[in-house]
Amino acid sequence: MTCSLSTKLLFKLLLVISLLHISSAARRLNELVSEQPLHLEYHNGPLLSGKFSISLIWYGNFKPSQRAIISDFLSSLSGSTTSSSALKKTPQIEPSVVTWWKTTEKYYQNNTSKKHHPSLILQMGKQLLDKKYSVGKYLTSNQIVQLAERGNKKNAINVVLTASDVAVEGFCSRRCGTHGSSVSSSSNGTPGGNGNSTFVYIWVGNSEIQCPGKCTWPFHQPIYGPQTPPLVAPNNDVGLDGMVTNLAALLAGTVTNPFGNGYFQGSPDAPLEAASACPGVFAKGAYPGYAGELLVDSTTGGSYNAHGSNARKYLLPALFDPSTSSCSTLV
Repeated sequence: MTCSLSTKLLFKLLLVISLLHISSAARRLNELVSEQPLHLEYHNGPLLSGKFSISLIWYGNFKPSQRAIISDFLSSLSGSTTSSSALKKTPQIEPSVVTWWKTTEKYYQNNTSKKHHPSLILQMGKQLLDKKYSVGKYLTSNQIVQLAERGNKKNAINVVLTASDVAVEGFCSRRCGTHGSSVSSSSNGTPGGNGNSTFVYIWVGNSEIQCPGKCTWPFHQPIYGPQTPPLVAPNNDVGLDGMVTNLAALLAGTVTNPFGNGYFQGSPDAPLEAASACPGVFAKGAYPGYAGELLVDSTTGGSYNAHGSNARKYLLPALFDPSTSSCSTLV
């Protein structure tokens, strides 16, 4: 089972802008976003709970500075450093990545079958570098799963990150990334159990070269709709900042709908999940083509809505809040 981070909803809404008069676009589109009926139904499947490690499989060439952007984001989820041996807590500046992630905890509170179970605890796992493109520069979906299997097999979220010169089946045309689950080829597992080798995985591609208008917005002008100036990426890397945004959305979907029978709305083949239910929303006042009233770094001009570890700033998607049935933003 896989769930793709689709851009279709966002760009369908972007098309609406061209049909409206400029003077009334903001008001009407704001109403359109606020009036969308949202309800992520629980489908009786397990959520991820207990201790899970996040392993990173870097496929292709990534600079150390680029890898640090992703690693710092994932460490920020628990407010820790990137050390896997001793997770040291660091002071949080609000709005923070930690606060953003706490919205996912509400899914566990609403899930009666998990009320007496431990919530999810994430920690950094191993990082693997494949700089030699061991299976080529065009990857099928099956090859993505095979790469993900190089990570931990138990209680693990294995994240495959492909470089900007790697093409992936369906990349850009229908997805910017995906998440799913798989059973290790060495054993038979039962999804959701603690003693099996079923693992969940995420794939995200660097779209800076191949399709920035689809997968790095709002750091690049969109393919459709008004061609407003793009925002400045908070870490000065359009491709990697875009990957963080997509990874964040997929990670939220992974923990709340890991096996395709958790929380989602619509078809299981194209579900609206915790983040994809709020397409294009990053801050208050957002409407199609406008990310919202974001914070701006006075030194770099980068737009962001969350502080992370090592003085990082990130732009994270709104998450659907099950307690209010609305899209929740940090700013």
